[in-house]
Amino acid sequence: MYEDLGFEKLLDADGFFARLLGRSPSGEDRKPLYGPDLPVVLLTGGPGMGKGRLLRAVHDRFARQVPVIRLDCASSEYMGRARAEPGARSVVTEALVEAALLLHTWRGTGGAFAFPRFFAGLAVIATGVAGGTGEAIRTEVERYEELIQQPRLRGLWALDFWRGALLGAVQRMLEVLAGQAFGPYGAAALTALLDALFERVTPRIEAELTRIYGEYPGAAGQPKHGLRRLADDFRAGGERREDAERFLFRALREDLEAAYGGLGGWLGRVGRPGLLLDHAEEPLGERLLRAALTDRRDGQRDRVVIVGTARRADGGDFLHGGLPPREVAAFRPADGVPATWSRRSDPEEDRGPLSAGVLILRMPFLTGDQLRRATERIQLGAEREGGMHRPRITAAVAQLSGGRPHTVIRLATAAADHRMETDANDRAILDAKLHHPDGTAERPVTDVLLQELILDQLPVRLPDEHHEQWLDLLTHLSVAHDPACADVLLRHHQAGRVLRLTAHEVARLLNDTGWPSCERHFIGDFGLRQLLVHRLYGLSRDGAAWYTNHHLLRDHYAVSEPSGGAFHSVTTHQMNHHLVSGGVDDVVRHLAATLPGRSRQWCEELLEIAQAPYPGGADERRKRAQGLARVDGPPLRRTVDQLLHAVWLCEERTRPTGGEMARTLEQLLRQLSTMDFDGAGELGPTATEWRRLAANEQPLLRCDCTDQLGRRR
Repeated sequence: MYEDLGFEKLLDADGFFARLLGRSPSGEDRKPLYGPDLPVVLLTGGPGMGKGRLLRAVHDRFARQVPVIRLDCASSEYMGRARAEPGARSVVTEALVEAALLLHTWRGTGGAFAFPRFFAGLAVIATGVAGGTGEAIRTEVERYEELIQQPRLRGLWALDFWRGALLGAVQRMLEVLAGQAFGPYGAAALTALLDALFERVTPRIEAELTRIYGEYPGAAGQPKHGLRRLADDFRAGGERREDAERFLFRALREDLEAAYGGLGGWLGRVGRPGLLLDHAEEPLGERLLRAALTDRRDGQRDRVVIVGTARRADGGDFLHGGLPPREVAAFRPADGVPATWSRRSDPEEDRGPLSAGVLILRMPFLTGDQLRRATERIQLGAEREGGMHRPRITAAVAQLSGGRPHTVIRLATAAADHRMETDANDRAILDAKLHHPDGTAERPVTDVLLQELILDQLPVRLPDEHHEQWLDLLTHLSVAHDPACADVLLRHHQAGRVLRLTAHEVARLLNDTGWPSCERHFIGDFGLRQLLVHRLYGLSRDGAAWYTNHHLLRDHYAVSEPSGGAFHSVTTHQMNHHLVSGGVDDVVRHLAATLPGRSRQWCEELLEIAQAPYPGGADERRKRAQGLARVDGPPLRRTVDQLLHAVWLCEERTRPTGGEMARTLEQLLRQLSTMDFDGAGELGPTATEWRRLAANEQPLLRCDCTDQLGRRR
């Protein structure tokens, strides 16, 4: 399966992750990439590109050989635990504690990890518990005590110098706290806790605490001051709390680094520990990434492999410090293993952007071969009537998915047993039912995909008041072409709301979520747009919502807009919406009337008008294109009617066209070129060009999303 999705090269014995972690999936040593200044690796790609699937694969393949753990930064569990004691816990600390506990249970080569440095920081922020009683603080401190318990292991590394001395100090701390009342702010408790800690620790432990917490901002080399300021900053909240959280993450990484140091670590441990952050675009993930990147930019070095996900191709705004995004070191799976990486430096900058410490792995769309293999593998054993529908289903999956791996899997699974009518639009497979393995009721694959790609992955910065309408807004915007067009729809569908989204804000949110843009389509991802268009037509009876939106835009561009936006003219923009909302005959009359004397410009307008989705219901375009449907009028109008429907079929790109429609296009254009009107002869070269493009399944009018489809074929 991973081979079908293009992951195999990344995961094999000599692939990128084996080299990064220093260990193959079978346990063989690999010379580690980079170091000692490690990059943070970001897997970038929008929803459904397989980022989470790849992280799970890395964990599954390598976690038995090296200590690799995976955290879901979108999990609500961390928030739930933090709310229980908001003065002593946060989402970040809960995630870090979970990471430490997972590593504490590591049973592979080298054994479990202990976290005394991290524990010291957790102990002091425990004084912020509600009530501030000694018993409450004691209970909170005991919650973390497991992190300093070193399991009994054979070997030199079992003689950790923290063992015994620190445990004794902790017991003394707990004795001091028992039964005491320190007041609501925990200051006295913090003093008592620090006094008890430093009263019992050995000089070696105190020196290590000095090295770590003596470097806390404002500590002036004094570990007590550093721990006190950390606790105060955590209690203060805001940016000060973020500083404290960053330092706690550093302490955890220092514990991991110490476990690999010395004779015991050198003899007993292999590879590098790994922290995999799924959904790292969420606030929790951004804070953890920012913390590690800031420390490494400032010179702190550790061997922890940090791999996170990011929806945006540039990794996210926070990496660029509010400045326009700069180029970030990046590669794709097909490039192999990037052998070199070094932190980008700028002599004019004291502190460069965080992006200088990042290596981006761009998640790939499936190639045509990968897509066919994945689809056929899923469909194997589900053939109907000798498999006569398989080629058509495979082509439909390729077209509607755009090569997005998750969409490919869902569509191929749902359509495996679906009968594809010869004359059906590819969007017919979006009505196929998806049977969930967990036994829940089957659902149309459209609903499943929109749930997974849109509702389960809302933009991180989407205001809460817009969560419940986000899918509906995108559904209506599926027929918009540019921001001005989108704003018309947004004003209509947000009427009566105090807080509204503008087209600019929606476009920014889509970009932040990793969806591509297109200069001719407001929803710039072809596959997503097809899902939304399909939903729009079915949103109300007989496609009423579809027709309402198109009529709204048709009427708007008929009277009030000074320019056509993404179109050459207002009239062309108007005719595009009129075409798909019941005005086919009006559009034909308009085209027939405007052709003489302006053949080249007319062809451009024809392509713009016909680049539109076909509404639901019976599709008569092929019959009308081939002259099999009765159309009244003079020869020019009848020929234009046929040509419009032929171009519409080719431009929508959700019906197979190929050689048959290519010949039809050429025949109709040459037929027009022999008619008696000014400029008719100019249509001959166009006939040759359009036939060639259509025969090779290429768009007649190019745009960003058709180019993206072409690159994935």
